[in-house]
Amino acid sequence: MLTLKQIYDGKEQVVAGLEKKHFAGAAEAIDEVLRLDGERKSAQQAKDAAAAEMNKISKSIGALMAQGKKEEAEAAKAQTGALKAQIAEYDQKMSEAEEAQTKLLLTIPNVPYSIVPEGASAEDNLAVTIGNWPNQPMIDAISKDGAVALRNWDSETDEKIADERLTKCSGGEPLAPHWELAKKYNLIDFDLGVKISGAGFPVYIGQGARLQRALINFFLAEANKAGYTEIMPPAVVNAASGYGTGQLPDKEGQMYHCEVDDLYLIPTAEVPVTNLYRDVILDEAQLPIKNCAYTECFRREAGSYGKDVRGLNRLHEFSKIEIVRIDTPEHSDASHKEMLAHVEGLLQKLELPYRILRLSGGDMSFTAALCYDFEVYSEAQHRWLEVSSTSNFDTYQANRLKCRYRRAEDKKVTLCHTLNGSALALPRIVAALLENNQCAEGIRIPKALQPFFGDDMIR
Repeated sequence: MLTLKQIYDGKEQVVAGLEKKHFAGAAEAIDEVLRLDGERKSAQQAKDAAAAEMNKISKSIGALMAQGKKEEAEAAKAQTGALKAQIAEYDQKMSEAEEAQTKLLLTIPNVPYSIVPEGASAEDNLAVTIGNWPNQPMIDAISKDGAVALRNWDSETDEKIADERLTKCSGGEPLAPHWELAKKYNLIDFDLGVKISGAGFPVYIGQGARLQRALINFFLAEANKAGYTEIMPPAVVNAASGYGTGQLPDKEGQMYHCEVDDLYLIPTAEVPVTNLYRDVILDEAQLPIKNCAYTECFRREAGSYGKDVRGLNRLHEFSKIEIVRIDTPEHSDASHKEMLAHVEGLLQKLELPYRILRLSGGDMSFTAALCYDFEVYSEAQHRWLEVSSTSNFDTYQANRLKCRYRRAEDKKVTLCHTLNGSALALPRIVAALLENNQCAEGIRIPKALQPFFGDDMIR
């Protein structure tokens, strides 16, 4: 949630940032926030004046009684009663203005940083890195500058190069999509998932289940080596937790709601792990806090349809390892870069072709101030698959959470910065691993994953 200080100190910059996020009616919303704050302040001033007058009159009542001025004393008592009623009215006005202001602020997204690209959709995201791509001519075909800070390439170039890479494997068969490979090697049963739960709830079997567990253990081991403390949180949260990290109010209806108990299935471990620090004042010496968590994640994915949802591309339940940081404003940029390097290192060790995108204003999440997406290339599907979003939220979540720290220098209590990222989400990683590593003998397991999987091939 935006802070009032942030709005007062730079109203024009806030409005411009919200417009970069394509938030409709940005100027009007900010003006209304300020109007409600003025209404609250006016009521506060009137209340303070009435309270001061009431105290003054109350002090005179004893003296009037001592002087035998009973009628004047009774009049003074009546006056204090009237002032007390006025104070209650002012309290009500303050409460109503503050409640309306908070309700409005909860609907206003975070302001993006200045380096966030302009743009209305994913088509305007900025690719800043391409890695693990074995075919150097592809990079040359995209950019003569080494594939740094380039826009998404055009579809003709994309298709031409991808067609060149979709060569036949050693068995003479064309590359198969992961849903066919899953069936061929009995790794995942999508029909059984439909039978017991519905579409978007796959059942992993045998080597498929072992691959899931191997990836989970690999990602957690890497997070542990990077200094993250593992958390095992609940998979359901209360409404306060949803509001704290910005999933509520749920405008898109993407969360599963257990209505009887008013609990929500988590869409990501970000929600419970970040909420560990709700209503907490930390000491600066405790920061940065680095946590990681493996959880199942649940998303309704309302409105998703077509070829992009086939197989593992878009699920209602999936496994994910999340990394979460709580930091000082001065160090959060460095923390974000460390998180990006960590996620990139995972993809390099998995030997998957990947790219890193700096998201445009129109494609960013509601709560992020800066976000980078990691995508892996799907050989058989001829498309990029998002596997991680790594974001800095500045003070936006911390203000909702009341997550603060006490500065060592002057003991001043101020808002923390919060950050998180997927490290990594499993479904599309599994899809890319199956499709990119298929050969006549089976599916090759990357070297870094072999100790966790227990073999070098799926056969």
